[in-house]
Parts: sequence; C-alpha cells; structure tokens
Amino acid sequence: MNTILRKSVLGIAGLAFTGGVFAGPVAAHAADTTHAVKPVSVSVQGDKLIPHGVQGAQSRIDLNDEQTANVKAIIAATKKAGMDERAAVVSIATALQESKLENLGHLGDRNDHDSQGLFQQRPSSGWGTVEQITDPEYSTTAFLKGLKQVDGWQDMPLTVAAQTVQVSAYPDHYAQWEQQAADLVAEHWNK
Repeated sequence: MNTILRKSVLGIAGLAFTGGVFAGPVAAHAADTTHAVKPVSVSVQGDKLIPHGVQGAQSRIDLNDEQTANVKAIIAATKKAGMDERAAVVSIATALQESKLENLGHLGDRNDHDSQGLFQQRPSSGWGTVEQITDPEYSTTAFLKGLKQVDGWQDMPLTVAAQTVQVSAYPDHYAQWEQQAADLVAEHWNK
C-alpha cells in the first residue's frame, strides 16, 4: 500500500476509532432479540452479495417497520452514492451490529461517549452533528465515504471492511450479520 493511501486509511481509522470503539458495549445494552441461524444461500446475485461466503455463526433478528425503513434508507443512500449491492450489504451488516438498525439517540448512562445513530458515529470525532448522524441518509453516506477510502474493500471479508471504517473494540462481530444483510439487500434492492 502506498504511503499516501496508508496515511489516508490510518487517518480514517483514527477518526472512526472513538466512534466505533465503544459501539459493542452500547449494542450490548439493547434488548437481545438475536438468535443464531444456519447460513442459507442467497438466490439473487449471491456471489455479488456474499463473495467470500459468511464467516462463523450467523445471527438474525426480526425487524419492525422502523428497522425496515432504515434498511431501505441505507439502500437508497448506497445507490445515490453510486455504490453497488455489496456496499449495501457491508453497510446494513454494520448497522445491524452497531444499533440493530435502530436510529439511536443519546442513551444516557448506557451511552458510551456521544455515539449515536444507525452506525454509532460520534460528533466529537468529526462524523457530523447529532442532527446529521441521526439522519439515516447522512450517516450512511458518511459510512460509505469511509468505505470508499479503504483500498480493496470489495475484495475483503465483510468484517474486515466494516472494521477498517468503524475501528470497533469488537472487530469480528460484524461477520455474524452478513447473511441477514445480504437477504435484506436481495429483498429490497430492486423495490
């Protein structure tokens, strides 16, 4: 990796560090409605949605109307950014891990620092204002902007791509959401 690109990736990682490092503990306080499921194959563009196969046991949650609306907002922002279905899978899996696709505001004592929104981004780390990062389109665009700067993200396992942007204290946790994210993209991409 050349020096300029390496510095860019490290700069993004540093910016995202504080925003992502405590996301796992925040999500841990949410009601645990996850359950492990066996991976199923994606029939629509499966090789594009999950090019590396899923890693490890997969989790799945039932989505309410708000969470489904957030999936659709992530997909719309991904299309608007000119990115493909794989970028939407990475984004949705990341939001599933960070917030269970709930647009979280400040959680009081359960909130680590000032992490908010679908991706648990932090205003104090330069992700935007509270109003911006709690807007699904803005927060998705901010996440995708970081993803675009990761050299070769398309060829990385999902959890590596997501971790490079988020810099979470729980880097392997993104992998558990890949199948559900791919299923959601397959279901909603062409709607």
